[in-house]
Amino acid sequence: MKKRYDFTWLKNIIKQKRGWYIISVSAAILGVFFAMAPYFIIGNIMVNLLEGVKDYSIYLNLCLVIMIAWLFRILFHNISTFISHKITFEMLADIRKNLCEKLYKLPLGYVKDIPSGSLKNIIVERVDSMEITLAHMIPELTANILGPVCIVIYLFFLDWRMALASLITVPVGIIAYMGMFKNMDERYNNTIVKTKVLNDTAVEYINGIEVIKVFGKAQSSYDKFVLAAKEGADCFIEWMRECIRYSATAMSLLPATLVGILPIGVYLYNKGSLLGSVFVLIIILSFGIVAPLITCSAFAEDLAKVGTIMSEISSVMEEKDMERPKNFERKLVNANVELRAVRFGYHKKEVLHGIDMKIDDGNVVALVGPSGSGKSTIAKLIAGLWDTGEGNILIGGVNTKEIPLDVQNKFIAYVSQDNYLFDLSIRENIRLGNPKASDKEVEEIAKKSGCHDFIMNLSDGYETVVGGAGGHLSGGERQRISIARAMLKDAKLIILDEATAYTDPENEALIQSAVAKLSQNKTMIVIAHRLSTIKDVDKIYVINDGKVEAANTHDELLKSSKLYKDMWEAHIEVKDRA
Repeated sequence: MKKRYDFTWLKNIIKQKRGWYIISVSAAILGVFFAMAPYFIIGNIMVNLLEGVKDYSIYLNLCLVIMIAWLFRILFHNISTFISHKITFEMLADIRKNLCEKLYKLPLGYVKDIPSGSLKNIIVERVDSMEITLAHMIPELTANILGPVCIVIYLFFLDWRMALASLITVPVGIIAYMGMFKNMDERYNNTIVKTKVLNDTAVEYINGIEVIKVFGKAQSSYDKFVLAAKEGADCFIEWMRECIRYSATAMSLLPATLVGILPIGVYLYNKGSLLGSVFVLIIILSFGIVAPLITCSAFAEDLAKVGTIMSEISSVMEEKDMERPKNFERKLVNANVELRAVRFGYHKKEVLHGIDMKIDDGNVVALVGPSGSGKSTIAKLIAGLWDTGEGNILIGGVNTKEIPLDVQNKFIAYVSQDNYLFDLSIRENIRLGNPKASDKEVEEIAKKSGCHDFIMNLSDGYETVVGGAGGHLSGGERQRISIARAMLKDAKLIILDEATAYTDPENEALIQSAVAKLSQNKTMIVIAHRLSTIKDVDKIYVINDGKVEAANTHDELLKSSKLYKDMWEAHIEVKDRA
C-alpha cells in the first residue's frame, strides 16, 4: 500500500468548502473563548474572597456571567459542529460518488481482481470512518489548541515562573504520547489487511453457503472464517498491548500541571514573591490547560488513520482509466465490427494472440471453442469492458478508443451467463434496458423472451422483488430476465456470451427463436455451449488457444476444421444421450 507522509490530500478536500470551514473554525474558537471565561471568572471570585470582599451582588453577577458564557459556549460549539458535519457528509458523499464513477471507468479486469468485500469496505466502512476526523478534528483541533495557548500566555503575564512550572510535565507527557505512534503506519496497515481478509472471508462464506453445505465443507469454511477473525483480533490486541504503557504514562503526566505549580507556588509564596490571590488564580487557570490538550491528543491517532484511508482511496482513484474521449462528434451509422491484430492479456500473461475478425452489419456470427480459449474475452473487448493491449477494435468503422464509454454502452446490448439482477421488482429490472419503456412494452418483451409465463406464476407477478443479485429466482429465470432486459434496450449490436447456459433445451429454443426475430437488421455475436443453436448463423469463428483457428459456415467447418468437427460430434453424442 502506498504511504503518504504529507497532508496535501487534506488541503484538497477542504479547499472546496473553505468558506464553510472558516465559519466552523471561527464558531469553535468563540466556543472555546466562552468555555475559558469561567476559569478566569472563578479565579476572580477566589481573589475577591481572599481579599475579603463581602459585596454579594458582585459574586452573584459573576456567577450569572459564568452561566451566560457557558450558554454561549454551547451555542457556538453546536454551530461549529453542525456546519462541520454538514460539509463533511457532503464531502464523503462526493468521495463515494467519485469512487463509483471511477469503477465505471476502470477496466473490468481490475474491478474483478478486487474481492467484492474489499471494494464494499473501501466505499462504505473506510470512507465512513473518516467522518469523526473530518467533522470534528479541523474545527475542534484548532480551537482546543488556541485555548491552552491563550491561558499559558496569560500565565506568563501573571508570573513567568509559575507559567513554566505549569508546563513541567507537558514535554515528558508529549514524548510518552509520541511513543504510541512508533511504527504507526505498519501497525495500522496491518489492521487494514486483517480486516479486509475478514470481510472477504465472510462474504465468501455467505455467498458460498449452498456449495459449502452440498459438498460438506461447512467445518473447513467456518474454520477459515474463525481463523481470519482471530488473526484480526490478535492484531488489534497486540497493538493495544504495545500502546498501553505509553498511553498510561502520557495520560498520567499531561493533566498533572499541579505537580509543578504547587511546590514551586508554595515556595514562592513563602518567600513573599508570589501573591496568594495570584497563586490561587494560577491553580484554577491551570485546569483549563488540561482538558483541551487531552482532546487534541485524541485526534493524533485519527489523523494517522485518515492518512492511511486516503492512501487506500487514492490507490483506486489513481488507477489508469480506460482510454476513452469525453466528446464524440461522429455517429455510428452501422454495426460493423472489425478486430485488427488484437492482443490482450491478464496479469502480464497474453491470452489473445493477434485476433483478426470481421463481422458485417446485420450478420449473426458465433464464437465457439474449448473452455478457456478466449471467446468470452473477445466478447468483453468488443463490449468495451476492457481495453485492448495491442491492435484495434472498430465498430461502425470507428476505433472503440475514440468512442466514449456511454456511447458504446448505448450501442451494445451485452448479456453474459452471470448477469446481475438488482434487488428491485422484475418489472424494474427489465426496464433498466430502457428506462422510458411503458409497462406494456416491458410485458411484451417478456413474452417474446419466454419469461412472461413464469413471471405470472409468481405471487406478485411483475412486481415480485428478485432479492440481492436475483437470489429469489433460479439461474434460468434470472437469465431470461437478463435477456429480456437486453432486448428492451433495442441496441444495434447484441452480444450473447453463453447467455442461455442456465436454461433448459426447451426454453433455450424458445429464447433463440425470439432472439432471431428481434435481431433482424441487427448485428449479433453469440457464444453458445450448445452448437446446435448456432449452426445456421452467417459465420462461425473457431477460437483455440487465443487464436482464430478457422472461420466459415457450419457445413464448411465440418469439412475443413478438425476441432470444430470433433466439438460437433461430441455435442451430438451428448444430445443423443439426453
